[in-house]
Amino acid sequence: TTLPSSVYLRLLVLLLAFAALHTMAWRSSGSSNASLVNNLKKNGLLKNPAVEAAMLAVDRKFYSPGNHYQDSPQPIGFHVTISAPHMHAMCLEALAGHLQPGMRALDVGSGTGYLTACMALMLGPTGKACGIEHVPELVDASRDNVKRDGKHGLLDQGSLVLEAGDGRLGMPAHAPFDAIHVGAAAPTLP
Repeated sequence: TTLPSSVYLRLLVLLLAFAALHTMAWRSSGSSNASLVNNLKKNGLLKNPAVEAAMLAVDRKFYSPGNHYQDSPQPIGFHVTISAPHMHAMCLEALAGHLQPGMRALDVGSGTGYLTACMALMLGPTGKACGIEHVPELVDASRDNVKRDGKHGLLDQGSLVLEAGDGRLGMPAHAPFDAIHVGAAAPTLP
C-alpha cells in the first residue's frame, strides 16, 4: 500500500526537526541531574518552566541503572531502554499544554516510570498521570524508583498510577485523558 503524500510530508518535517535537535541534544549530558537539565535548557530543548521544574525534581539516577546523566538511551533490561533525556524533554515540551494542573495523561510504555513521574508533577495533586507497561517486572521496579526518588506521595495520593497491562487497550478505568504519550514500539498503529 502507498501512503498519502501528506503523511510523507509530515514524516519529512519530523525527521528534519529531529535531525536539527539531534545535533545539539547529544551535547546535553551532565554530571548531575541539575547540570543535565541546565544543558538541555542551554541547547534549546527546554523552554517551558513547568517542564524544567519537573525534570529538575525527578532525578534520573533513580530511574536509569547506569550513565544516569548521559544524554542517550540506557538499557533497563527486558530488551528495553529508558529514552534519552532530550527525548523526554521534547515529549514534555510538546505535551505541556495538555499537562496542566488537574488534567489527565496516559504514558504507554512507561518503563522505569521517569516520564510518568514528570507528568504527574506537572499535572499536580488534582491531576493524574497513568503509566502502563507490558513488562510486570518493570512496573514493580518503576514503583520502587518513584519511592527511592522520594516521590511516594504521588503514588499514595493517586496522582501517579503505574500498572502492568497491554498499552494498546489504554487504561479505561482512568480515562478520559487530555494527553497520551506512546513510548513503546508497535508493529501496527492501533
